[in-house]
Amino acid sequence: MTKQAFQKEINECAVVIVGGTSGVGLATALQFVEAGANRIVLVGRNVDRGNSAIATLRAVNSEVSVLFISADANQPLEAERVAAEAHKAMGGLDILVSTTSAAYVPKLLFNTDISEIPNILNQQALAPLLMSRAVLPYMREQKFGVITNVASDAAKVPTPGETILGAAMAAITLFSRTLAIEAKRDGIRVNSITPSLIDGTNVYDRVMDDPFSAKLFSNAAKLAHLGVADPEDLASMIVFLSGPGAKRVTGQTISVNGGISAG
Repeated sequence: MTKQAFQKEINECAVVIVGGTSGVGLATALQFVEAGANRIVLVGRNVDRGNSAIATLRAVNSEVSVLFISADANQPLEAERVAAEAHKAMGGLDILVSTTSAAYVPKLLFNTDISEIPNILNQQALAPLLMSRAVLPYMREQKFGVITNVASDAAKVPTPGETILGAAMAAITLFSRTLAIEAKRDGIRVNSITPSLIDGTNVYDRVMDDPFSAKLFSNAAKLAHLGVADPEDLASMIVFLSGPGAKRVTGQTISVNGGISAG
């Protein structure tokens, strides 16, 4: 007899969102609240932005238990601290979403100083890897967990100016797929989301302010015949992947890009 997948309802889950104070992270937190989640931890570096995000969530549901943890999830000890504090404060840790992004503008490789490469890789890729590792002991103990890591279509589509970014995003997606195979025996599901352009975010504004990347992505946007994605589009997919409707979905890399690319 096939083993039945165990899945908690969203309203039973404690949710941790890294990068949860703005953009995709905050949109995801809001949709989790609307889906019935009542225990949410937001992780970021800026305390003022964290307090503002808490107020935004409580405006939707004044009863939600929401905690902001100021931390740099690119640091191993900080990632472990976040997981421990979140687990203690919320009495569990069921869903992890990592949506972090660094202040990076696409450059052709020959225009990228060689000394910048390690920092780009670390700032773009490390947080999802470290946070996934940090939450594993808690999820393994309870034999349940859902991890969703937000990367980029740069992991799949070779794009001029995204040589190093693509390497970082590919690291996140292959890491997530491999962890899904490792962790499935413990009832843990792992998927990644790969957007292209995301309208209404700081990253979008930064990219469009740079002449080289603006030309590159303006051309890409013309291919989004279903519309350029916004934070709410990604949030909807993340919440779906976290719930019972996706209880057998793991190891997948899903593009949310309005048709800019396929695959």
